[in-house]
Parts: sequence; structure tokens; C-alpha cells
Amino acid sequence: MKKIILGAFLFCSTIIVNAQEQEYNKWSIDLGGGVTRIINPLSDGYRSNSFDPGQANFGVRYMFNEKFGLRLGVGYNEFKEGSGSLPYKANYYRTNLEGVVNAGNLFKFSSWTKKFNFLFHAGFGLSNLNTITPIDNSESIFNIMIGFTPQYKLSNRVSLFLDFSTIMHDNQDITFDGAANTRNADNITASIFNTSIGVSVSLGKKKENADFLPDEEVYVNNELSEIKERLDKAETEISDLKVRKADINKEELIYELDTRYLLKGESNSKYASKVTSSNVDFIRELLNSGYINVYFNTNKTTIQEGSLNSVNYLKQFMIDNPTVSAQLIGFADETGNADQNLQLSENRAKSVFEILVAAGINANRLSFSGGGVDASVKEKARQFARKVTFKIK
Repeated sequence: MKKIILGAFLFCSTIIVNAQEQEYNKWSIDLGGGVTRIINPLSDGYRSNSFDPGQANFGVRYMFNEKFGLRLGVGYNEFKEGSGSLPYKANYYRTNLEGVVNAGNLFKFSSWTKKFNFLFHAGFGLSNLNTITPIDNSESIFNIMIGFTPQYKLSNRVSLFLDFSTIMHDNQDITFDGAANTRNADNITASIFNTSIGVSVSLGKKKENADFLPDEEVYVNNELSEIKERLDKAETEISDLKVRKADINKEELIYELDTRYLLKGESNSKYASKVTSSNVDFIRELLNSGYINVYFNTNKTTIQEGSLNSVNYLKQFMIDNPTVSAQLIGFADETGNADQNLQLSENRAKSVFEILVAAGINANRLSFSGGGVDASVKEKARQFARKVTFKIK
């Protein structure tokens, strides 16, 4: 049990430090292609199919943070007559600078999915329309582009995407068949609709990329929940094991705290390297959530040998953080009468109190009380009811 709790404690500490220092790749490239449709303008007798193949796009994206970025993109479209249309042919090139919003990170998609994401993009640029038949003509046009991009993560570096984009033109003087535009030439009008499928590739040496960056709070809470589940399962599996009896007096226990379990400041002290001011709130939550308790034998107020490190965790945490205080709450199992169990639970809390004071913790920072019977523990696991828990303030 001691090794399980110690492992969970150190693992959780590593998670929170990594989450706080989390870095990710900010550059990526997007390569796609698909179908296109002319919305407007075409001369009378000329039509476009709803979706014609013949468009490709390439973009370089930089994310300033996990939510917002910029993309520089280029695109190519090939247009030709649709069903029932007079023949025409045109080529189209564009360059755009767009702002990008990562809706997945903005709205914390990582709380319910690790694979799906959503980007929105909008910006402006310059287009060049070259009509080939029936009229050879060309024009440079100011454009505005708006779109949204669902993504599906394949790996930490590669994701698939669909993109749906509308391109609007301002002051388009010629139609896509090369004739003079006599309809809304001086207005901004929706001109092209593109549908693309493609891949995004993250550039850089970091493990994560900005598109699918886990939210720190969600990340830590999920890991904490998983550890709790594993601890609950482990406690159930060992509930039938015989608890090793121990009869250690106070002087021996203080000696254990100060010698056998590593002191802060020693070069090989794992505890000292983990409990720092950078994660005080997280360690407080870990202690308050009942992951580290002090256990006792039946009708005893002497701490089990396997719980010595739990006392030392609290002692060292309070030394490292002199502004915190702790409440010690004792419990008993369901055997015996209520009055005896209440007194026994208080005596257990008092014994931990006396040990911590003897170890150098100011008594004014500590309080103790008896919680009586812990009825939440099943009969086969009664040894886990005979305990003292910590509440850090």
C-alpha cells in the first residue's frame, strides 16, 4: 500500500509540473484539394456544376498560442462549363493572409475528445482570374475569404481535415467566362465556394502541437481521476491481506522520520525535489483528497510502520510551506460501541498530532479531532477505516 500511494504521489507531482511547463509546436503546413463551384458572376447561358474537381490549396500556419494564429495560403482553381452550359474555361490563382481561431482549444474540446478539433479562418488577399475561352481576358481582384475546418488527429504531428470556404470578390469587372460583369460589379459578392480534404503536418521538435493541445486543468483532473480509480481498485484487491502489526514507540518513530525517510536538503531526496512552491495547491488537494493517510491496527493508537512515510509527507510539506495549517481527523472501524470508537478516533488523531509537534511543527498550526466510525468502508476492508486523514488549510 505504501509503495502504491508513494508512486501515485510522485506521478501526480510530475504531471502538474509538466502541464505547467507544457510546450508545443506552433508551425504547421496545410495541404489540400477538392471541388469548387462558381457562385457569381457568369453571363447568360453559362453555368457551373454544383461541385467540379479542380482546386488545390497550400498554407503555412503559425499559432501565437493554443487559440489564435495566422495563415499564409495560396490556392488554384480551374473552371469549365457545367451541364447544359455554353463552353468556357478559366484559371484562378489567389494568395491570402488569414487569422485562425482554434475553437477546439477555445471551448476545451479536450474535456470530451482527444481526436476531433475545429478551426475557423478569415482574411483577405489578392486573386488573379484568367479566362481562356470563349474570351481571353484577365483581372486582378481583391478577395475576402471565410471558412471553417474540422480536423481529425492521426498522430501528434499529422491530422486530416475538411475545409469549407467561401471566397468573395470586390469590384470584379469580368465574369468567369471572360465577358464584362454588368451585375454588382462594384459590390462585394460571394464568388466561389471550395470544399477541400487534406492533411495538416506539425513542424518542430515538441511532442504536442497547437491544434490538439490538452487543456492544463482538464489534463491534470483527468489524470488525477484515473489515479484515484487505480488506487480504489488496488485497495479492494488487497483488502483481504493481513495487516502487519507494529509496536513502535514515539522516539523510534521520530528517528524513522529523521533518518530512514530522506530529509529535505539531501541530494537524493525525492520528496524534497517534488514538493515545491510551484505546486502547493496541487499537493494540498492530494492530501485533502485522502490519497495519503495514516493507518492503525485494531484498537491501537500506535501508527503502523507502513504509514510512517505518510506522517513524514505532512511534516515535510508543512516545513516547506510555513503558512499552511493542518487538521488531523481520526477514524475507527465499525467494531466496538460508538462512544469507545469516538474516543479511539480522537486518540489516534492526537497521537499523530504529538508526533508532528515532537518533530518540530508548531502546535498552533495543528488541530485534531475524532470522526468516530468511518462507515463508508466495507467489512472486508475495515483496516482502511482505522486511520487519520489530513485537511490542509
